[in-house]
Amino acid sequence: MPFTANRRFKANPIIFSAAEGMHYITPDGRRILDGTAGLWCVNAGHCRPEISDAIARQARELDYGSAFQLGHPRAFEFAERIAQLAPADLNHVFFTNSGSEAVDTALKIALAYQHARGETERVRVVGRQRGYHGMNFGGTSVGGNPGHRRPFGNLLASVDHLVHTYNREQTAFTRGQPAWGGHLADDLLRIIAEQGAETIAAVIVEPVAGSTGVLPPPVGYLERLREICTQYGIVLIFDEVITGFGRVTKGFASNYYKVLPDIITCAKGINNGAIPMGAVVAREFIHDALMHGPINSIELPHGYTCSGHPIACAAGLATLDVMEREGLFEGDPELIQYFEDAAHSLKGVRHVLDIRTTGMLAAFDLAPVEGMPGKRSYACHLGAFEKGVLVRSAGDATVISPPLIISRQQIDQLFGTLADVLNSID
Repeated sequence: MPFTANRRFKANPIIFSAAEGMHYITPDGRRILDGTAGLWCVNAGHCRPEISDAIARQARELDYGSAFQLGHPRAFEFAERIAQLAPADLNHVFFTNSGSEAVDTALKIALAYQHARGETERVRVVGRQRGYHGMNFGGTSVGGNPGHRRPFGNLLASVDHLVHTYNREQTAFTRGQPAWGGHLADDLLRIIAEQGAETIAAVIVEPVAGSTGVLPPPVGYLERLREICTQYGIVLIFDEVITGFGRVTKGFASNYYKVLPDIITCAKGINNGAIPMGAVVAREFIHDALMHGPINSIELPHGYTCSGHPIACAAGLATLDVMEREGLFEGDPELIQYFEDAAHSLKGVRHVLDIRTTGMLAAFDLAPVEGMPGKRSYACHLGAFEKGVLVRSAGDATVISPPLIISRQQIDQLFGTLADVLNSID
């Protein structure tokens, strides 16, 4: 099983057999409040009939269509809708089947772009410590968790990592963007000095580092990265697999933070997690640089059997309709404030060292058990589940990312349960 302690799971499995709205349902009928939106993806809530009906209709009309030298209407319609949601001239979409595939595709597009414009020495890619970019070959390489790379030995060689932006002494209990840390974007200048700007193809960061425990960008950090990348001809990629489609409001974090990347990766909320899907969204100049050579030549020799799958596109179009109709891309400022206040009400609760919030994302760090990292957070996860709430354990952090349809009463249940659990576990 993926990212699972398999022996522990088989000894005490947690199984869901159904879902509805804000809840998972166990085989014995228990309703579990979903504080994780599945895995950051079920933004519109579970088993929305509008989405499942669209899936069924599409399966009856066109169950599969290859994207190799062929096309179908849903893919072009969905690409256009995504481009309308993305900022500025990010208007060219390449479909994948996951966030991991989207990241590897984005890295290849960035490398191909540099090669197409004659910058063939630009082969290096830069990630960031504590970053997560999926588990395919490229994403694992640029990801900033050594524990994800170590078991596999040799991955991509031409990779560097920026320092991460977290400093508990400077930023503990911050709501939104921390005031401290913007200067850390200048660490890219260190890498440029060491490797030479002429060797660097791209920088990839999450606008909000999610899987590591919700680290919003310091004030000025993303703006400074943009400035440096522009100055030195480096492609800037924002990994919005988590933040895309309403998680931090404004559709994409790029819109919310008003910083324009050259490429966006997205997945998860793209179709409410109903069908595996991801996408890369590129700016006009990236696309145009690749459109060269004989007209019958393949400009980007890359793709997947199920790129732009018609059923996945149908689910995506229905998801966008639901999200737009219910105002979930923009978010309810009063509800977001209520969520933030509820999260920060855990300050002073037993074991809590820090709390971070942005949009409908929250995380709190727990004091670790000596010599047993992650044990206390996992105990919080299990304790909450026993009380009817699902949260995610990430190292010594507990992460909250509920469906965006959550109510105030359910926010109270979520954080009230967590307070009770934290006060009860060792």
